[in-house]
Amino acid sequence: MNSTPKKTVFKNAAAIVTCDARDRVLRNADILIEGPQISAIGPDVDTRGADVINAANCFIYPGLINTHHHFFQMFVRNLLTVDYPNMQVLDWLNEIYPIFKRIDTDCVYYASLAAMADLLKHGCTTAFDHHYCFPSHTEIELVDQQFEAASQLGMRFHAGRGTNTLPMSQGSTVPDEMCETTDGFLADCERLIDTFHDSAPFSMGQIVVSPCQPINCFRETFVESLALARDKGVRLHTHLGEGENSAMEERWGMRTLAWCQDIDFVGEDVWYAHGWELTPAEYRVMAETGTGLSHCPAPAVLGGFTIIDMPAMQKSGMRLSLGVDGSATNDGSNPLDTLRMAFLMQCFHGKSRGGSPTPYEILKMATRGGADILGRQDLGCLEAGRAADLFMIQTDKMEYAGAVHDPANFLARVGVTGPVDLTMVNGRVVYRDGAFDGMDQAAMFAAAEKVCNRVIRRNNPAYGK
Repeated sequence: MNSTPKKTVFKNAAAIVTCDARDRVLRNADILIEGPQISAIGPDVDTRGADVINAANCFIYPGLINTHHHFFQMFVRNLLTVDYPNMQVLDWLNEIYPIFKRIDTDCVYYASLAAMADLLKHGCTTAFDHHYCFPSHTEIELVDQQFEAASQLGMRFHAGRGTNTLPMSQGSTVPDEMCETTDGFLADCERLIDTFHDSAPFSMGQIVVSPCQPINCFRETFVESLALARDKGVRLHTHLGEGENSAMEERWGMRTLAWCQDIDFVGEDVWYAHGWELTPAEYRVMAETGTGLSHCPAPAVLGGFTIIDMPAMQKSGMRLSLGVDGSATNDGSNPLDTLRMAFLMQCFHGKSRGGSPTPYEILKMATRGGADILGRQDLGCLEAGRAADLFMIQTDKMEYAGAVHDPANFLARVGVTGPVDLTMVNGRVVYRDGAFDGMDQAAMFAAAEKVCNRVIRRNNPAYGK
């Protein structure tokens, strides 16, 4: 058997935006890939024995890293019956959970396929999903279905095993049939870690212990999650600072971050989603503890919530990344759209805040920032020794005329949000020219719609009621 790694060369790219420590943009350069990693990058690399991909007139970028999502919500979107833009978060949760509780195993599988297909099609190569929806009528092995979908598409996948443990009768927004026990949750976390977690370089799958949110869980759930994660050497995640602080103060006499700090649910192995309620004093706590944040622009805009002060967060030393968030508060899984939205949101307050991040800085949050948050030193930029995760955009199209002189700022500034021309994950081309490797999109769409219609819509034209 030939054990020599497969070689691929991207030849003569108009620009390679590396996002490396020197912020290099290489012109008319090549990338040599051997097996899962980049071996060389620069002009005139050796193409002998390699599959050659013509990259003339193309820009190549590191794969985008999405640090917050809820895949199962792909079947709970485009609903005006549950009007997120005109509701507070906790009120919205009260309305949406009765729909969430309908999901079953097939829903999780096909919704995950749909979400990951959308991500890959728009340049995302690594995705973290926060799955906290475990209705009592389903099997416990729902995250397993997500790994199956990721394997089929070739996506690098970090699975957040979430939970809600506090019953509605004790003040949560979660129906009792969707609550788990802390012990049951921890047992499944341990099973998933033992089955799927791979901490080796170029790992395609990892597990994150991710209780859903403090407002909907017992304190012991978070305390025991922390103990398990640190014993197993895996990361931790939850929602924080998205409208729950007043309820937390009423229940616990403290804000959510202080509650998390009190039980040590902070640190370099922890990141939160959202954070638009964080204060400048809390920015400093986040920075001092090394705790990361996944900024999700879409739900903030749709919900009419505070636009985070990204320059102040950066100045404090906070670690930032980007997430598309779940489709019930986004309606899509397009990380290029997230880049664009994050940039424009910061521009809105730029003058009053003394400036806004550049489009390239936003791109680095979605690449290097995401890799840092996930603890992946093998991802996040294009340089020798890193994983061969990238996407390519052909630029000799009329709509890009006049804009191609600055590849680093091109995506978010120009608003390049359509499907990319090629996505590679771990050295494998998984999406190219509108097609996924080994997947019949029309057949998968039909199968997914059949499941959604049966389980979620229940053949009801007033879907959501």
